[in-house]
Amino acid sequence: MSDFKHLLQSDTVPIGTYLGEFATPGIGKILKAAGCEFVFIDMEHSGFGFETVKQLLNNLRAEGIATLLRPPSKAGHHLQRAADIGAAGIIAPMVNTAAEARDAVSAVKYPPEGGRGVALNIAHDDYNSADVGAALAAANDGTGLIALIETASGVHHVHEIAALDGVDCLWIGHLDLSASLGIAGQFDNPVFRDAIDRVMTAAREHQVPVGQLVGSASDARNCIKEGCRLICYSGDIWLLQKALRDGISEIRNGSA
Repeated sequence: MSDFKHLLQSDTVPIGTYLGEFATPGIGKILKAAGCEFVFIDMEHSGFGFETVKQLLNNLRAEGIATLLRPPSKAGHHLQRAADIGAAGIIAPMVNTAAEARDAVSAVKYPPEGGRGVALNIAHDDYNSADVGAALAAANDGTGLIALIETASGVHHVHEIAALDGVDCLWIGHLDLSASLGIAGQFDNPVFRDAIDRVMTAAREHQVPVGQLVGSASDARNCIKEGCRLICYSGDIWLLQKALRDGISEIRNGSA
């Protein structure tokens, strides 16, 4: 079983973090020591290339940390490459319709479940040789697809997306969603709250877990109360900035 699908079956809410800046050799050990159970690796909004991410995935997996990867786009060749380099949970951004979700599933699943081009004995199967049929079945079983719901259209079609075989998880992209709804950053706006309720209702109806990035422990608790089953707590850039800002402020105020 893949690290991602094992994560989804946890009895407790798994907590991870976001990586979009630091891919240092020690990052896996650092995050493991901090208690991270998974990492959301972002290629859409970072300078990470596939070669860098391939090394990062190997680093994290060696520490037993589950890996979720958002490639640069939902284009089939980006999703397939994300699967080939070893990402077990692949995040398709800007999923607007069930048809787009179906295309994403096809890109990360081998026949007969999809149309992914066959490449075996490479990174995604730990360079192991196996019977072709067994290898394809194992890859399909071990590769999960996460649909990122971050547009008004995605919310409108979320019930059809959640119902689709092969969609293992929904992810709320709260910033993009608020902008798409015309209320950028207004997370308490009734329009935004209604959109979240629609996503959560679809997830419950189709028994699909939901994940979200949060900026604080209180936000995390609220998301869990709403039904989130994966919590991505802040990210490398913001955590470093906050720690430095708080420390510098404390030093300066203390010496005044």
